[in-house]
Amino acid sequence: MVLEKLGESLRETLRKIAGASHISPELIKELVRDIQRALLQSDVNVRLALDLSKRIETRALDEKAPAGMTGREHVVRIVHQELVKALGEPKSLKLGPQKIMMVGLYGQGKTTTTGKISKYLKKKGLSLGLIAADVHRPAAYDQLSQIGEQIQVPVFGDSKNTNAKKVVEEGMKEFSDLDIIIVDTAGRHALDGDLIDEMKQVSEVFKPDEIFLVMDATVGQQAGPQAEAFHDSVGVNGVILTKLDGSAKGGGALSAVAVTNAPIIFVGTGEGLDALETLDPDRFISRLLGMGDLQTLLERAEEVMDASTAEDTAKRMMSGKFSLIDMRDQMESLTKMGPLGKVMEMIPGMSGMMKKGQLEETESKLTKFKVLMSSMTKEELENPKIIKRSRINRIAMGSGSDPQEIRDLLKQYNQSKKMMANLGGNRRAQQKMMRQFGKM
Repeated sequence: MVLEKLGESLRETLRKIAGASHISPELIKELVRDIQRALLQSDVNVRLALDLSKRIETRALDEKAPAGMTGREHVVRIVHQELVKALGEPKSLKLGPQKIMMVGLYGQGKTTTTGKISKYLKKKGLSLGLIAADVHRPAAYDQLSQIGEQIQVPVFGDSKNTNAKKVVEEGMKEFSDLDIIIVDTAGRHALDGDLIDEMKQVSEVFKPDEIFLVMDATVGQQAGPQAEAFHDSVGVNGVILTKLDGSAKGGGALSAVAVTNAPIIFVGTGEGLDALETLDPDRFISRLLGMGDLQTLLERAEEVMDASTAEDTAKRMMSGKFSLIDMRDQMESLTKMGPLGKVMEMIPGMSGMMKKGQLEETESKLTKFKVLMSSMTKEELENPKIIKRSRINRIAMGSGSDPQEIRDLLKQYNQSKKMMANLGGNRRAQQKMMRQFGKM
């Protein structure tokens, strides 16, 4: 999970409120001290951490809970609101024709991030092309070409041309009929005069709609000054933070950049080309506090599931017709949505429920279940009741597994079927579920 330690600390702090008999000034002061400690341990700027905790304390002590809201709920709401405010105003990437210029220092993950954004935009149905304008780093063009090949996006470059401006001019002609053109520029170990001049030349000929600065979250609070320096040089529109998932300094990078004139657009949450998330402060903090993020979960599900197939499956499950084929389809959809830990943190109350070892064990079990089902006949998948001892032994031999693993799969299937049958027969539960979906 992104900023896992900070999230765990904040959730543990809020659990003190949930277990308290009443909200006292002493409890609020203890809560504020815990929040302050959690922020500082995550490398959040000291002044920001102090100001933030002070605002939470003042509001929690002075404000009355709105009608229909308990004191506990009100304090949690204040914590959520103030953390969201600290991240600044959100900015979304336009999903339409545009030109994007990527800038950043050497080794920050700029080229990989260019591929991630390209894949994100391609999923939205947009056509795009990439221009390799890093004419100094050896194999920069080859790296971008390999990424382009993976995501099936064309890449223009010229390994023999050391004039970035000329390469961009030619690339613009090559991709003039596409919706989006993204230029991957060169980086340096420091923001020097040569790099600024080259970026300005590229910007003048390219005339980008967006200039995104890619930064490694491990730089912590130094992200702020770096973002401001690039912004002053070429007018950065937004920042993309990479390696936020494994950085103890992620809180520092987030808070430092958020107070500049260049808001965070995306955060990198892993090495894969799918590991990129838009930074919506409200959703981000909700997940950090264990409140979930159902909207993002639904968006992920829509990306991997065919709407008509999902509707047919839901109708069958509600009517009690739940087969191993349906269970397999559910598992495949879940796998496509990303690592189990990332999916669980979007479900309210589930973040932190399973430790890393348990998550890995569950993911391994899901993989094993799919292998077992691939050794079953269509008749067995449609009617699991017929799977008795002889069939279990045959499936075990065919899949190279132990018979007990097939029994575990059948046990899991029966539990899921029972749950679906209970939901299907509970009209009030169905109506409640439909109302919830209607709000999203």
